[in-house]
Amino acid sequence: MPGDLPDGGSMTENATTATVRELMAEFAGLTGLDPPSARPRRYLWTDAYAACNYPELFRRTGDETYRGLALALVDQVHRTLGRHRDDDQRTGWISGLPEEEGEAHPTRGGLRIGKPLPERRPGEPFDEGLEWDRDGQYYHYLTKWMHALTRVSRVTADPTYARWAVELAEAAHAAFTYPLPSGGKRMYWKMSIDLSRPLVPAMGQHDPLDGFVTYHELQAAAGESAHLKREIADMAGICRGGTWATDDPLGIGGLLFDAGRIAQLMIQGGPAYGGLLDSVLHAALAGLASFAGGGTLRHPAEYRLAFREFGLSIGLLGVHGLQEGIRENPEIFRRQEPLQRRVDALMRYMPLADAIERFWADGKNRASSTWVQNQGINVVMFATSLAPEGFLTV
Repeated sequence: MPGDLPDGGSMTENATTATVRELMAEFAGLTGLDPPSARPRRYLWTDAYAACNYPELFRRTGDETYRGLALALVDQVHRTLGRHRDDDQRTGWISGLPEEEGEAHPTRGGLRIGKPLPERRPGEPFDEGLEWDRDGQYYHYLTKWMHALTRVSRVTADPTYARWAVELAEAAHAAFTYPLPSGGKRMYWKMSIDLSRPLVPAMGQHDPLDGFVTYHELQAAAGESAHLKREIADMAGICRGGTWATDDPLGIGGLLFDAGRIAQLMIQGGPAYGGLLDSVLHAALAGLASFAGGGTLRHPAEYRLAFREFGLSIGLLGVHGLQEGIRENPEIFRRQEPLQRRVDALMRYMPLADAIERFWADGKNRASSTWVQNQGINVVMFATSLAPEGFLTV
């Protein structure tokens, strides 16, 4: 693990890149990516961030090793989380496709979370505490992997990865959404490994928004080969009337990530969703006011979860680009003035990102149980916070 980092603001870009390299090397060793393990420890959320970090390191350093690690990670994720668990009686691809076809379409059955315990069996009583450690599929993990695949596709100029992202979107949407008797649709929060039954029927607060934005991103990346109009329309309907505000730092960071993607897609010629952008920024501001006033960042490391805080710092670090995009494209953002006011208000919270990075740069805080127990995800999201461009770009 790298030692204490210099005080915030004193790191050169080369020093930052060197630290990100160390963090990502630690992740590769911890999870069996490099050196490759016969039984790698893959976890879809963490791997999605890592699959964006390695191309960013390739961009910064020109070292082909990082491009290779990104592709190796994608392959490991699909061969591990796209197949049944070793302790499952079922074998092969979770899509049920024959071996060769499954190799060509590894995301058609979705992807497992990678939790340590098997999924809850049909008829087994629900245990809320235990469910957090049980396998299955999470929609918000799948959208993160869709985003990662589109980033890998752009970096490699290989449309295969974008096609896999679209196939994942199609499979996830068909399984996670369901019609209401009164019309319209809702979503499940957690599905079984084979997508045949819901494990947690409640709907995630930001899942419809994540899906709506991600489907647009896939449509832009895959072009004519993506046919997601029906899925986009479904998500628009589920989003209608949604409330996005949250005081959870990871959730606030997710809102800022979605806001940045909406703005980038509009600049690239996508649909005009200025009203949605405004409502997402409004929710992020409300959440930030609540979080900042709660005093969480004054607590010792043993009472804090680094990866949730890094989610916030990553989102905040995208606000600079959002601010520039709105200012430089007044013809696109017709409601530029109110949007700009919201972004200017967000800028006042930028010191939070620096405070989070400073705190977890201290080796004493990284020795805490909360860091060690979540080491893989903490390491990767710390690296993303230090070098966020690979993750934040569409």
